[in-house]
Amino acid sequence: MLIRFAILPIIFLLSLSTCKRHSAVISNAQAASSPSATAAASRPPSDTSAGTTASPAATTGSGTQKVAGKAVVDQTAQVIIFGWHRFVDKVRRPDTEITPQDFEKQMQELKQHGISVIGMQDFLAWKRSEKNIPPRSAILTFDDGWKSQYEVAWPILKKFGYPVTLFIYTEGVRGGHFGGGEAMTWEMLAEMRDAGADIQAHSATHQDLRKPYDKVAKKKLSPPEYDQWLQNEVVGSKQLLEQRLGIKVNCFAVPYGFYNEKIKEACKAGGYEAVFTVYGQPITFNSPMDNLGRYLIEANKPKVFDDAIKAIATSSGGAAAVAEVGSATLATQPADGETVRTALPLIKANLSSFGTIEPNSVQMRVSGLGQVPASFDPKTGMVSYQVTQKLRDKTCTVIVSAKSEGKKVEAHWTFGVGEAGPAPAASASPAPKK
Repeated sequence: MLIRFAILPIIFLLSLSTCKRHSAVISNAQAASSPSATAAASRPPSDTSAGTTASPAATTGSGTQKVAGKAVVDQTAQVIIFGWHRFVDKVRRPDTEITPQDFEKQMQELKQHGISVIGMQDFLAWKRSEKNIPPRSAILTFDDGWKSQYEVAWPILKKFGYPVTLFIYTEGVRGGHFGGGEAMTWEMLAEMRDAGADIQAHSATHQDLRKPYDKVAKKKLSPPEYDQWLQNEVVGSKQLLEQRLGIKVNCFAVPYGFYNEKIKEACKAGGYEAVFTVYGQPITFNSPMDNLGRYLIEANKPKVFDDAIKAIATSSGGAAAVAEVGSATLATQPADGETVRTALPLIKANLSSFGTIEPNSVQMRVSGLGQVPASFDPKTGMVSYQVTQKLRDKTCTVIVSAKSEGKKVEAHWTFGVGEAGPAPAASASPAPKK
């Protein structure tokens, strides 16, 4: 009996301790289920590696932007975008071909210059202020869907661990109207997709989208027919890629770089986030998303790759961000997307939208010519240059820049050079893949 009374206090103390622990567990569970606690628990650990943000508490210095609920991104980073077509041992068409040896040397140069190769979707996330990228970045793109991209170039990219984006025109895939023996198959595209390649749209038939001519039907199109045809080129190609490959397509590369406002509107209405042209320049955080220039690499123009490297290799981030102005506010001559009939055009733009300009800072660059001695009238805000050396390419991009209130402001636009109006189908497209 005495032993039983001695044990009872011990049992009571043990029960009291257990109750306290159970109460604490319930309190902690209730706290963890609160909105604030759930949010805190769902935050990922901070990561300072390239492509991520350091911490929500990071100081936002000059050139960075902090958006509620989004990453802190470096607005001073710069991106160069390259484009290639075919990879062959013996170059016969230097305007679209390059040797595997030269391509591998170029990949090595990117590594040697410390330029980080990033994926297209990382670039878009940066532009949306959702993700950081290295201060000097490059994007690699392949156009059309040539088989040598799969057989020759892709193994080289694997050696370097570089991601790639494929801009595919759907009638150029094996079995399409223009998909011969040198074209990739849908199975090859699926294999590259599964390995991480980003696949995007390059139209259905790869022709000048400004011209109302259907090279498959070989007929000139009426205005209603043209609208329907353009819809298929821009949106139909996107839908087919998404259906055949089970992917999301949000980028469009304009064939030959030829575009106008109607094509831009079609891309926007079709759900594209970014539109790419052909004349390259370093892309900044503020670059407009409807005409992002790419450097197309060709065997007969080796200087293009070198110029692109030089344009970005010295960038280290932290410099003043470049503000970009849309070409629509410049009243440009020739207009953006226009085709002129002369290879010696007068080029003009009204820079009033730049703000108060430092006159001596105004510069104009013309693709194929470099910086030109343009004249600037501070009273009217007009910058102009009469081309004296014939423009040799079918497209010409003009870049104008100036300093306004201590900040660099820049704008660019592209126009075509040649005869206006519909062209025969054979001259408006590359040779069919055979």
